[in-house]
Order: sequence, then structure tokens, then C-alpha cells
Amino acid sequence: MQKHLIKTFGCQMNIYDAARMSDLLKAQCGTAPTEDPTQADLIIFNTCHVREKAEEKLFSELGRFKKSCGNRKVVFAVGGCVGQAEGMHIFRRAPYVDIVFGPQNYHHLPALLARVASGETRIHDDTIPADEKFDALPEHRVSGAIGSVTVQEGCDKFCAFCVVPYTRGREWSRSVDEIVRECQSLVEQGARELLLMGQNVNAYNGLDAGHMAHDLPMLLHEVAMQTEVERIRFVTSHPLDMSDDLIDAFAEIPQLCPYLHLPIQSGSDRVLQRMGRGHDAASYLDWVEKFRKAAPNGAMASDFIVGFPGESEADFQATLDLVDVVRFDHAYSFKYSPRPGTPALEMEDNLSEEVRKARLATLQARLNLHQLERNRALVGSIAKVLVEGKARAGQGVVSGRTSCNRSVHFAGGDDLIGQIVPVRITEGLPNSLRGEEAL
Repeated sequence: MQKHLIKTFGCQMNIYDAARMSDLLKAQCGTAPTEDPTQADLIIFNTCHVREKAEEKLFSELGRFKKSCGNRKVVFAVGGCVGQAEGMHIFRRAPYVDIVFGPQNYHHLPALLARVASGETRIHDDTIPADEKFDALPEHRVSGAIGSVTVQEGCDKFCAFCVVPYTRGREWSRSVDEIVRECQSLVEQGARELLLMGQNVNAYNGLDAGHMAHDLPMLLHEVAMQTEVERIRFVTSHPLDMSDDLIDAFAEIPQLCPYLHLPIQSGSDRVLQRMGRGHDAASYLDWVEKFRKAAPNGAMASDFIVGFPGESEADFQATLDLVDVVRFDHAYSFKYSPRPGTPALEMEDNLSEEVRKARLATLQARLNLHQLERNRALVGSIAKVLVEGKARAGQGVVSGRTSCNRSVHFAGGDDLIGQIVPVRITEGLPNSLRGEEAL
């Protein structure tokens, strides 16, 4: 086996997991990464079960890749949250798949591949040993200006619509010292920004070498003090785990980017209660106000689900009203889709697909309007942009992100990649900014 291909769906944590899988395969199996399925000896689908029709998308991609490989012997593996949730069902629909595993046991890959090499078929690993996964992985390598570090995994919230507690397991935090060591290694490799990640990252509760418990604000202070990183950000937070100390960190830690991604899902208290979110709209708005006082030029982002079972027109209007009050800088929005094993699947649901689609279109139009207005308000200002690479817009254009996570495109050469560059904003677009280097 010489080359591996990892096809990743879903969130930033899945992207991180894919990078760690690749590190592991290179270190222990001697395989090199490729993006060409016709050259790969091992093809891994690193899946997400949160989005709509995740399972059907997986089988469609499996069939496409299998066809491209022809009769050549290729090992197929399905990992991630669909692997955890669907298990043996995957073998029944795609009998050529050799391995199915979950997001907490990809460190078993070398052993699983050895079993395939010895002639075993349909190998299923669905254990959730999060506490040993990171110990088994090689040193994390960074290939660009941003280094990602998982600090917390799993979820104890059990929202009615969500499969994460069943696919990623309960909340678990890595140790402070382990995280700081990984952060320092990434900075030494050239990372200018560190992204600390977790399903509920602000539920972080790890121990240091002296067995002292650290919450997320304490961890942020440690990373800022013990590394020379220039930027730190974190995703994704839950309103129930917010604290005044975390808000204060935005004012106290110069390296901490003034960007808060805090999903609310709905602006209706009735829907929030049915979702099992454990908070109301008023408490959410209190955190928004506190954040904007601590970081006056900061950016606020969120997630929304429309058409949750039982959502009335008044409930949906409450979401629109909240959106108009907050005026988010960025937001992800989706229409509700049922997930096997979740409480919402058993709820009475009289909403049609047409109503869900119409409400989603209305919400997205409102969110996009606010985002465009906030982007246009930045015209004439100067932002420090971490240049990540060439823009798709054409030759001689690079792109990067501000500390508020806004995408910026401007004229520049390859020598700017990896640098933090002052850029004067000249145009605010719906999803990005354009500018020119401020000399």
C-alpha cells in the first residue's frame, strides 16, 4: 500500500481528524496522500451525520469512487459520524467496503488495515475510547498559516435534533499540558494562528500537570502565555457553557481574535424548550451584549435550524426578530431534517417541506442582508489579514482572513502567503471583502 486518499465531509473537527489520520498513515503505514482516486490504494470517507441526507451522499460518493477505481484492488474505509451511527448497515449497502469506524477510534487504523491485509473482511470498530486516541497519534503537522487543535470532544447536552452525543460520545477534555505542547509544536512549524476546537469548546474542563482543573478561559491564557502565536480563536460554543470569565478573555488576551461563534438555533423560547437547548432568547441576547462590550469591533456568528417540529409562524417570526436585533456578522442556517435515534424524530411534525424551504429562504435572505450591510460598513477601514493562499479570483490575487474571520481578497504575490498584512477595505460583498495592501 503506497497512497491514501481521505474524502472529508462536514465540520472543522472532521477536517482536523482527516489531517491526523493522514499523519498516522504516513508515520505508521508509510503511505503518501493523494487526491487522485485512480492512484490511491486506500480510500477513506471521513463522514458527517449532522447535515441532511448524509447517508445518501456517502453511498453516492462511494459508488462514484468505486467506479473510478475499476477492477483495481483498493481498500475502502468509512469513518466519522456516519460510520459510528450506521455501522454494519454500510456493509449491507456497499459490500466492497472493508472497514467501518467511528470518529473516536481512527487511531486504530494501522491495526485495522493489518487485519484487512491478513484476509479479514467487513471489519467494524465502534468503540469510543477518546481518552487514548490522542496518545496514539504522531506529532501533528501543519501545512499552512493556521494550526488546528482539538481540545474537547463530545457533548452532554442531548439537544433533541442532534446525533453528536451518540456518535462522538460524552464530553471529554484533553489535558492542558498536552494541548500546549501541540500548540507550541504548530507555532514552531510556522503557524501564525491557532484554532482551538470542540463540539462544545467552552465546556472545556481539563487538568494541568498539577491536577488543577482549567476551564476554557484559563486554557486560553495558558496558550497565549506559553506560545508565541499571534492569533488564537475557538469554535464552537454553547450558550449554557458561557461565562463572564470567557467574555473577559476577549478584553484581556491580545492574541484572542474578537470572534464568537455561539449557535442559538431558534429565536423562539417555545422552540428552544422543545429542542432541549436549556436557555432562552433573553439569556442569549445578554451574552451578545456582553461580548460586544468586551470586543466593540468583534464579530458575532451563529447557527439556525428552521422548521423544527411544531414551529409556528409566530415561532419563526421570533427568530427573524432576534436576527434583526443581533445583526449577525455571519450565520449558518439549515432546515430541520430528522436524524435516527434523536428525540425530535418522535415529535409530531405537521410542517411540509415547502414551508421549511420557504422559511429557510426568508431567514437566509435576512441574514445575508445584515452580513452585506456589516461588510459594507467596513469600507475605508484597515484590517490585518492573515494571507492563506491564492484566491480563486485569478492570478495575482491572494486571500486571507481578518481577526474577525472575514474573508478578504486583494492583489498580492505568493510572498505574502503566511504573512499578516494590513489591508485597506475597498468593497464589501455579501460573503467577503475586497481591498488593497495598505502601504
